[in-house]
Amino acid sequence: MTGIELIGYVAATLTTASFVPQALLIYKTRNVADISLGMYGAFTVGIALWLAYGLMLRAWPIVGANLVTLVLALAILSMKIRYSGDDRRE
Repeated sequence: MTGIELIGYVAATLTTASFVPQALLIYKTRNVADISLGMYGAFTVGIALWLAYGLMLRAWPIVGANLVTLVLALAILSMKIRYSGDDRRE
């Protein structure tokens, strides 16, 4: 593994892992009041495009990070949609 690849893997791990606390907090509290549907919608599409880009380049740090991030972003987006109507928790 080259130094460049190592930087890619470390960056991918840190940026992807940063979504875990948010996803867990939303799952635990069901509070989505401060989550922007528009932002997470656009972000999720962007992550899907980064994943496609990484696959085309066969750039595995990009693929791995964006695959995991896409799953987390989809989870947050789906909870935003599901829990937005629950006025008791917002």
